[in-house]
Amino acid sequence: MAKSKILLVDDTRLILELEKSFLKMSHVDVITAGNGAEALELVRKDPPDLIFMDLNMPVMDGISCCTLLKSDPFLSSIPVVMITTAGNDQDRVRAQQAGCDNFLTKPIDRRLFLDMARKYTDAVDRREARIPCQIPVLFLLQQSPVGAHALDIGDGGAFLASREEVVLNDELRIAFFLETGEVPLLEMKGRVAWVNQEGKRVHAGLPTGFGVEFVDAAQWQKDELKRYVEAQPLP
Repeated sequence: MAKSKILLVDDTRLILELEKSFLKMSHVDVITAGNGAEALELVRKDPPDLIFMDLNMPVMDGISCCTLLKSDPFLSSIPVVMITTAGNDQDRVRAQQAGCDNFLTKPIDRRLFLDMARKYTDAVDRREARIPCQIPVLFLLQQSPVGAHALDIGDGGAFLASREEVVLNDELRIAFFLETGEVPLLEMKGRVAWVNQEGKRVHAGLPTGFGVEFVDAAQWQKDELKRYVEAQPLP
């Protein structure tokens, strides 16, 4: 069975690499283009199943490219998600007029990006592999240290059991106490990706707390954390 194909279009290489990293756990082929003209050529040769396209690009912008795609009867059914600037309603209106199917705003949120992709293809993994654990942690909340426990760990983040109130997208400094690990205290940066509130659970199988996505984590930090967790007995 052929893999689903997702086309990422942006003139900034860093953005393309970021979006590609979001899809690394998914069973999809990822192709990239640096502007609308290049994207149009790729689509006409081998149509993808989904397109994420930046609005502002040189040579041909996302609006022009989307307009041409949606006016082609052979290509118009391909979903196009336009990446726009947050708060710019004019861009959204122009993108809607061009026929785009949906929107995301910069800076691009990993969870929202994957949720959007799943609307159009079931080949995108619902979540990365998680390892259950029971690791004491401290995180800084308004400059005050707060104790919590990490209950599962993945390559990209962790779930922290805590009754403290946090806000989506808050950035936190987190210290994992690894006790018998080679690095007894592992400090990492994280961003609040979702919240399991009391009486309003996103994940019914987890207690009150929140999911964090690691920010600027070095590979050795992720490897050390994973190595420590895998060496522990299941909680």
